[in-house]
Amino acid sequence: MLAPFSADDVHAAARRLRGHVLETPCLPSRTLGEVVGCEVFLKFENYQFTASFKERGALNKIAQLTELERACGVLAVSAGNHAQGVAYHAQRLSIPATIVMPRFAPAVKVERTRGFGATVVLEGDTFDDARAHGLQLAAERGLTLVHPYDDLTVMAGQGTIALEMLVQQPALDAIVVAVGGGGLISGVATAARAIRPGIEIVGVQTERFPAVWNAFHGKHREGGQATIADGIGVKSPGALTLPLIRERVDDVLLVSEDDIEQAILMLLEIEKTVVEGAGAVGLAALMKHRARFAGRRVGLILSGGNIEPLVLAEIIQRGMVRSGRLARLRLDLRDVPGALADMAMLLGRLGANIDEIQHQRAFTSLSVERAQIDVVVHTRGVAHIDEILAALRNEGYRAERVG
Repeated sequence: MLAPFSADDVHAAARRLRGHVLETPCLPSRTLGEVVGCEVFLKFENYQFTASFKERGALNKIAQLTELERACGVLAVSAGNHAQGVAYHAQRLSIPATIVMPRFAPAVKVERTRGFGATVVLEGDTFDDARAHGLQLAAERGLTLVHPYDDLTVMAGQGTIALEMLVQQPALDAIVVAVGGGGLISGVATAARAIRPGIEIVGVQTERFPAVWNAFHGKHREGGQATIADGIGVKSPGALTLPLIRERVDDVLLVSEDDIEQAILMLLEIEKTVVEGAGAVGLAALMKHRARFAGRRVGLILSGGNIEPLVLAEIIQRGMVRSGRLARLRLDLRDVPGALADMAMLLGRLGANIDEIQHQRAFTSLSVERAQIDVVVHTRGVAHIDEILAALRNEGYRAERVG
């Protein structure tokens, strides 16, 4: 049964939130548009104080608590961004907050949540494990549950993003939205369709957590255990959100982990903005499903920017390997004094900057008078690598790219 949820609820939330959350910009990206073949408009929700859209729904819920509920406190179950939104606004309004998070939630999100004064409880290996514990804890302690997505008040808060987008960019043909439990897309679809009935709302999930995609398309695709888009790593949609998605959303697409990594790196390099995995799935969908959006005006919600620095560093490095700007070359050369220095000087003349060298004598099938060298170099790209390999071979080296 469809929940009684309309654009009026979203407009009421917008009035409630005004002045307490940032009205984030929604700006065109000419370069990304040229890459994916459509006009791209980015809604920078990673600019919020907690670096995520989640504080919109959290505050809309908290702002409507009774005095007794405020005194008792609130509880949220979250992999991170919802936790920070609840903790921050609860602290701001002097309301005790308890946050239950999976044990493997990103450390940056755990520490920031604690930094907002919340009591953090780490429980379970998945969001669903943490959720079961959180529900039990809320019942035992008389705490008000602030659900991350399956709550009409929370959905209304998230839907305020669409109100802003269609004031800032009124000619949008489509809005592409990350989908985990479905709170964001339910709110966005409800608000956007009331303003522009013909606008297309498209959801995006990671292939490793395709629950809404399965339900929407009547499929039974198996999922995985973890995803770089941890903010949408939800095994099942909400009881309230799923009927709304079926009625008000046009399509749900899937993207791979590699697609998401590439999108994170593109946003970093082109837009100079940091997004987490869930915040990049919209761009990933535009790249993977180019024909679907060709020539249209598409709004993307950069839903969050809370990514582990080490994860981001790894994505950057892997992206450099894929683009050929970082390469591992393998050579064998005579094992005599000066041979390694000669090879290094040649690489320098060819414009390759050496990052790492491994000199191997024992663990190789080469004859004893030769040594195997693995060298990691920074280059200008794939064509430059080919030039380097050709020049090395012309100098008598046996050389190949191995990574």
